[in-house]
Amino acid sequence: MKINVNTDKHIHGDMQRHVEDAVHAALGRFAGQLSRVEVHLRDANGGKTGANDKHCLMEARIDGRPPLAASDDADSVASAINGAARKLQRVLDSSLGKLA
Repeated sequence: MKINVNTDKHIHGDMQRHVEDAVHAALGRFAGQLSRVEVHLRDANGGKTGANDKHCLMEARIDGRPPLAASDDADSVASAINGAARKLQRVLDSSLGKLA
């Protein structure tokens, strides 16, 4: 499973390691079914502080199926990443459970 991280110019710091840890913790059991996970991070306020201004969108790519996505808004980038990973886990549970 490949993990791609995309950020806007207002997200500072290397988020790759945190994203990988969160994705593997939440989606590790789906690793054999996922070809890649796309992660998009942005600051909704353009660098200004504010409540729930960090946004994370995660898309899981499964071979032969349309991508599944989940997003989360939080006060910090790390919280948004963790929230989106948990939500994507529930989406995958539901979608892949229906196939079984």
